[in-house]
Amino acid sequence: MSTAFHTSAWQGAGRRIFMNEVGTRDGLQMEQAFVPTGDKIALVNALSQAGLSKIEVTAFVSPTAIPALRDGEIVMREIERRPGTVYTALVPNVRGAERAIEARTDELNLVMSVSETHNLCNLRMQRRQSFASLRQVIATAQQAGVPVNVSLSCCFGCPMEGEVPQAEVLDWVQRFADLGVQGITLCDTTGMAYPSQVHELVRAFKARWPALGLTLHFHNTRGMALANVLASIDAGADRFDASIGGLGGCPYAPGASGNACTEEIVHALQLMGYDTGVELAQIVAAARALPELIGHETPSQIAKAGTRWDLHQPPADFADIRERALARA
Repeated sequence: MSTAFHTSAWQGAGRRIFMNEVGTRDGLQMEQAFVPTGDKIALVNALSQAGLSKIEVTAFVSPTAIPALRDGEIVMREIERRPGTVYTALVPNVRGAERAIEARTDELNLVMSVSETHNLCNLRMQRRQSFASLRQVIATAQQAGVPVNVSLSCCFGCPMEGEVPQAEVLDWVQRFADLGVQGITLCDTTGMAYPSQVHELVRAFKARWPALGLTLHFHNTRGMALANVLASIDAGADRFDASIGGLGGCPYAPGASGNACTEEIVHALQLMGYDTGVELAQIVAAARALPELIGHETPSQIAKAGTRWDLHQPPADFADIRERALARA
C-alpha cells in the first residue's frame, strides 16, 4: 500500500477535524496531587465552552486503583453539558459501566491492549480475558442504549514486545466491530508511532470499515504527535484525542511524556486552514491555569510561548537602535 502524502494534507480548506479532550481523565489520573472536585468540574465546563467535540470527563474505576478520580460520579453529574459535546468516561468492567450509566454518561470508553505483555502489565489480564470482560460491558451498554468506543492500546508498537503486526491490530478491531461498537480508537500508548506507519494503518482501517468511527490517540514521547496527526488526516482520519497542557503518560513506557497537546494541535491545524470548532484562546487560557491547579509546569509550548498571532513590543530603546542604524547607512 502506498504511503505517499498528498498536498491536500497541508491545505485544510475548512475541512472539519473533531477534537476529543482526554486530559480530564488520562491527564489528571497521572497526577500525584488530588485536584479538588470543584476545580475538575470548572475545568470540564471551560473545555465545553471552548467547543471540544468530546470530553473524557473521568473514569469509573476503583478509588484504590485511581484515587485521583475517586469523585467521578459527582463530576459527571454536576458538569454543565453543552449541546454538541459528547461526555464520555473510561469504564473497566460491568460495575463501572453501571455507575457511569447511572451518572448519565453519554458514551462508555473501554480499553485493552493489542500487546499481550502490555495488557498483562497494565490490566493484569491476558487479552482473551480482557475481551471476555469487555464483551459483558458492551452488552450492558447496549441494553441501556449507551454507545461504546473501544480504545486499543499499543497499536503502533509495544515497548516490551516491539513491533505489533498491522494484521493483529486489525484482527482486534474486527472482534469489536462484530460486537456492534460505535467507535474504535487506535492508540499510540507509548509514543512509538511514526508518520508513514500511521498513514498505512489508517488507510487500511478506513478501507475495511468506512462506516466505523475512528479516533487516533497519540503521545508526544518522541516529538512526533503533530506529524502523526497530519499523516492520519492525509489518510482520511478526522477525529483525534488530545490532552490540555499535554498532560498524561503511560507508566509502562520508560521516559514517556504526555499526550498530544490539545492547544498545540488546534493551533497548528487552524494555521493550516482546518476547522476544529475550538476557540483556541479559551483552550490556551485553561492550559495556562493548569500549573497552579496541578502544582507543576506542563509540556505545552503554546501555553509558554503564545500563539503565532501573539505579537510583542520591540525593545524600549528601539528608536535609538533605528537612529544608529540610519546614521551608519
